[in-house]
Amino acid sequence: MHVDMAFRCKAKTLQVVDTEYSADAVEWCPVEGWHNILACGTYQLKKPESEPGQSPSEDSEPPVRLGRLYLYSFEDQIFTPLTEIQRLETVAILDIKWCHVPIAGHPVLGIANAQGAVKLAHLMGSEKSCKLQPLCSVDLGDDCLALSLDWSTGREECGHPLQLVSSDSKGRVSLLSVDESGSSVHVLDQWKGHDFEAWVAAFDYWNTPVVYSGGDDCKLRGWDTRSSSRVPLFTSEQHSMGVCSIQSHPLRENLLATGSYDEHVLLWDTRKMKQPLADTHVEGGVWRLKWHPSQEQLLLAACMHNGFVILHCPNGLEESQEKCTILSSYALHNSLAYGADWSRLPLSDSLETSTAMLTIQEDQRASREDLRGQSLKIIYESPTATFDVLLEEEENPPPASPSRAEGTLAPQGPSGDGRAPDTKANGDVQAPKAQRETSLLATCSFYDKVLHVWKWEVSQNSPLA
Repeated sequence: MHVDMAFRCKAKTLQVVDTEYSADAVEWCPVEGWHNILACGTYQLKKPESEPGQSPSEDSEPPVRLGRLYLYSFEDQIFTPLTEIQRLETVAILDIKWCHVPIAGHPVLGIANAQGAVKLAHLMGSEKSCKLQPLCSVDLGDDCLALSLDWSTGREECGHPLQLVSSDSKGRVSLLSVDESGSSVHVLDQWKGHDFEAWVAAFDYWNTPVVYSGGDDCKLRGWDTRSSSRVPLFTSEQHSMGVCSIQSHPLRENLLATGSYDEHVLLWDTRKMKQPLADTHVEGGVWRLKWHPSQEQLLLAACMHNGFVILHCPNGLEESQEKCTILSSYALHNSLAYGADWSRLPLSDSLETSTAMLTIQEDQRASREDLRGQSLKIIYESPTATFDVLLEEEENPPPASPSRAEGTLAPQGPSGDGRAPDTKANGDVQAPKAQRETSLLATCSFYDKVLHVWKWEVSQNSPLA
């Protein structure tokens, strides 16, 4: 754990919600006036029931991938700030992303699902009483799973044309066009980007004709969508395992973050993609990365078997800088950490003083020691396969990969009863006259089927830089 002694950090759990299905994606609405709305996507693998006396065979029906989309409203209440306002039964969801700007006056959510489709739904009604309604959809191809999506609006500017990029389990990258009304989406272009699963695709928010993709072939690639050559702008193999998370910085031009099953977060200057600016080991496969919407040096990472971490990435990064600072770890999820997002919602005084929030202390390592020597057998569900896995805590646990069936125990997590659990965290010495920044976050995890809403506070001598 790399903690800069100039910072003091604390995390406080506000609420834990049972999602019933395995939760893998969560997004706060970024549209002004709708910041209190939170969406959560789930993925549940259901094996078909076999008749008595029948043994499994290659001719058996494939497992059914079920999903559920939840919509929540966050209010400034002390004990239960999150309220479910809608649930939609659907096929399994792999990724969800809100468009950063309204389309035809309404917030629009993009959904990548296990039937190889990207669906759009818009939010109708008022902030106090709203529901998602289906808008349109497009198929990426037969017999594939849509694994990720990203909007071209990351700088919260609409611009035209309005586009989406998506990746799928066949290794393809798809560029999608959305009309101004949001009532139609179609495939503009599609190409083979990777040899195996293309886990992620994302726009360069400062130069939207450029998109990036990462795959299970361990390659990170850039593409100019204006070119018909299908030749990548670059191919990087700096990651030693599958690349599964990419995000362009919405506030800092030429800065890109990538994450991999190799447990490393790399920062890049997009003008020089031969070597990363910084390489930080976060001790867990990095499934999602999210830049803070207003504090440009903060990066949130979902680290699978190592919970969620917040990194400080200072301005003026230079090539070959050793690493970013890990400010905090939130390890209260008892399962694979998949979904994570920052909220743009300001916190009220009632939440600042809430007794429902429990400060986390730095004894996660002790928690891990308590679990050492134990083992856990699980059914490892991934987008492309199912494995029986015997997990054992080791001194140096291997990285987890949905397609490689490796993993490790996570620290003891919540009971799942919807109450704020006993919490543990890290922190450091507070400097005098510290500047304080408070953020609201949502995170979700897979096998324990829970969604956490929590507050994170960082103090420093001077404003974060």
